[in-house]
Amino acid sequence: MANLKEIRIRMVSVKSTRQVTSAMKMVSAAKLRRAQEAIISIRPYADKLHEILANLSESLDSVDDNPFSSAKDTGKVLLVAINSNRGLCGAFNTNINKQVVNLIETKFKSEYQNNKLNILAIGKNAFDFFRKRDYSVTNHNEIYDNLNFETVSPIAEEIMTDFVKGKYSNIVLIYNEFKNAATQIVKVEQFLPVEEKKESAKQVNIDYIFEPTKQEIVKELIPKSLKIQFYKSLLNSFAAEHGARMTSMHQATDNATELLKTLNLQYNKARQTAITNEILEIVSGAEALKG
Repeated sequence: MANLKEIRIRMVSVKSTRQVTSAMKMVSAAKLRRAQEAIISIRPYADKLHEILANLSESLDSVDDNPFSSAKDTGKVLLVAINSNRGLCGAFNTNINKQVVNLIETKFKSEYQNNKLNILAIGKNAFDFFRKRDYSVTNHNEIYDNLNFETVSPIAEEIMTDFVKGKYSNIVLIYNEFKNAATQIVKVEQFLPVEEKKESAKQVNIDYIFEPTKQEIVKELIPKSLKIQFYKSLLNSFAAEHGARMTSMHQATDNATELLKTLNLQYNKARQTAITNEILEIVSGAEALKG
């Protein structure tokens, strides 16, 4: 059994760790509340805009009307891996990295072998992960310093321009979708080319009235819709990150509390043993003096 000094030192260390994890949990909870409000408010707007975009794509007559609906046959793929700049959030970052690797090894294996696959890492963790493994990767880690539509739009526009110019024929987003504080769902979403709305028995084609012309509206609406979709994926990931970190820090705080209870018990047992030994030594000395 460890001596009293060793147990006291460890108890001080665990108490210090518990204070840190508890503070991080409260900070993440506050940030999660704001991030959750942002993603909940934008989802209906983004989903409806995406639905209109899919319907419009079906009604357009040519590629010139919608340059984002079909790609030049370059065969190049861009995977946009969205995770975080920081750790201590459980499997949040690991799940994204694993999903990207899985896509590379299965769906996009031939593109990777032919050097036609690039990765855009949004988040320091993804950038470090893929750079160490010699993938072709670029990054935009600075976006989380001030996450809003104005800072996200230039990145989305850059990706869209690369697609229109034929640099990439397929662009895929991989991110964590926020469900609740304890649950994040890894999503693989095709960003470009725009997928047309799939026909089903319950779906009805909508005949839109265009004012002014269809071309003018599409020219403004499609890029804006794509930027909104990209922004929504980042908001999802941002909210999911703080939910994962809050949950992880909550569990770490609970574990530290349980460990402190165990150490307290060990300390009391060791202290009782030391006191008993001292009493035995005193009694033995007294008996020796009598003899």
